[in-house]
Amino acid sequence: MNSSKYQHLFFDLDRTLWDFDSNSEITLNQLFRDYQLQSIFGSFLFFKSRFEYHNGKLWNAYYQNRIRKEDLMYRRFYLTLKEAGTDDLDLAKEIAQDFIEISPLQTKTFPNAHKTLQYLKDKGYNLHIITNGFNEVQYKKLSNCRLISYFTEIITSEDAEANKPSPLIFDYALKSAGATRSNSIMVGDDLKTDIAGARKSEIDQIYFNAHKNKHEDQPTYEINNLIEITKIL
Repeated sequence: MNSSKYQHLFFDLDRTLWDFDSNSEITLNQLFRDYQLQSIFGSFLFFKSRFEYHNGKLWNAYYQNRIRKEDLMYRRFYLTLKEAGTDDLDLAKEIAQDFIEISPLQTKTFPNAHKTLQYLKDKGYNLHIITNGFNEVQYKKLSNCRLISYFTEIITSEDAEANKPSPLIFDYALKSAGATRSNSIMVGDDLKTDIAGARKSEIDQIYFNAHKNKHEDQPTYEINNLIEITKIL
C-alpha cells in the first residue's frame, strides 16, 4: 500500500492519456479520403484546420451548456463544410456519424501512459477517469487502448449531468469513488477545465503540460511527461 496522502487519482482522458490530436488527425484523414473532400476543401490541411476551429468553439459552448451534445456532433462538420462553400446538412451528419464510429478505434496514447498507470496501480492507488466526453465514445477509447482495466470509476459529464470545471462533476466523482477532497488529486492537460475545476473543488492538481506551454497558473504540480507522476507519488 502506498504511503502518500493521496489515495485517489482522477485522470482526464483526452489529451492526457489518449492522444486526441494524433488520433483525430488519423480519423479526419480517413474521412477526407472516404468522402473525397479534396473537391470541397482543396487540401487536407485546410479541412483539418477549419474543423479544429469549429470543433473547439462548439466544445467551449458545450462546456457552458449553450449547445446540446447532439448538435455539437454534427454542427462541427456542418460549419466546416459551409465555410468551404458546401451547405449540406445531410452530408455533415453522415460524416459526423462516421467520425464518432472511427475516432474511438484509434489507439495512440501519450508516452508512458501504460507504464505510469501500471506503476500507480501496483502501488495501491485507486485510479479513476473524469471526462467531459460522451459515454459511447469514451468507453470505446478506453477499451480499444487497453486502458480501461486500470480504472475503478469512469466519470463522464453525461453521467454527472455537469461538465468540468463545474464543482458538480467533481462532487459526483468523489462520491462515486468514495474519496475525499484531501486524499484526491486531479491529473489533466487543461488549465481551464481540469486544473481550475479541481482547484475550485479544493482538490490538488497535476498539470500535464506535454507541449511545455507558457502560462501563469500555479497548479499543485506540473509535469511534461506522464512518467514524472511516479516521482511525485
